[in-house]
Amino acid sequence: MQSFSPTIVLRGAGDLATGVALRLYRAGLTRIVMLETAAPLAVRRTVSFCEAVYHETMTVEGVTSQLIGSPKLAESAWAFGRIPVLVDPGAESLEALCPDVLIDAILAKRNIGTNTSQAPLVIGLGPGFTAGDDVHVVVETKRGHHLGRVIRTGPAAPNTGIPGNIAGHTIKRVYWADHEGIFNTPHDIGDLVEEGETLGTVGDTPVVAALSGVIRGLLRDGTPVAARTKLGDIDPRGTLSYCGEVSDKALAIGGGVLEAIFASVFSRKAA
Repeated sequence: MQSFSPTIVLRGAGDLATGVALRLYRAGLTRIVMLETAAPLAVRRTVSFCEAVYHETMTVEGVTSQLIGSPKLAESAWAFGRIPVLVDPGAESLEALCPDVLIDAILAKRNIGTNTSQAPLVIGLGPGFTAGDDVHVVVETKRGHHLGRVIRTGPAAPNTGIPGNIAGHTIKRVYWADHEGIFNTPHDIGDLVEEGETLGTVGDTPVVAALSGVIRGLLRDGTPVAARTKLGDIDPRGTLSYCGEVSDKALAIGGGVLEAIFASVFSRKAA
């Protein structure tokens, strides 16, 4: 059987983008490059390939990402079975990378520069994209019946601003900065906390746990934040092992992306 090895670029390397990359990598699509900012703010740091920006490499569920300094170094990372991460928030490396597939996994809730001219197949994740307009395909990211579905015409469900329901909790489990400042915390991912316990502070403002559970996501101590920056999340199920595994949501979205890629590939071959 003839091998198929498209070059796939993901804009973003946070926890949902990492789940997508893992699903593609495990399906044999290993020529992946992830583009990130110089100071990623993923709260689920233990399952985010963007941590390679800070640590040179990051391993999630047995797969390792590696920070590279230029697009030319992607091949060497692939040769070692790694997923290269490149600091390039503006996607200026696309011309050099020549991707067959571009996936906007920034999850900004709006399109910040992705368009159908950038690759033969351009996929947008979640709200902010319209299939058939600024991207070829949209994959639904909202938890519920349609999570992970491939949308070929029109937009994803609009952003409600309400986090997905986990064990009956939505807004109470996620924490944002009320104002800009430095986020300080004595805690780390995996700590068990009780309702009413202080998770940290932004300046002099305490961030107080609204429910008990395990800290599944948390910015590192000393991180400068703007107003409405996501600081962390508590998993009320309290299962420590979940902190080191990509979420069911990320894998479902990755399944939709995988479907979209193979549908595109085989439709071209049939033509």
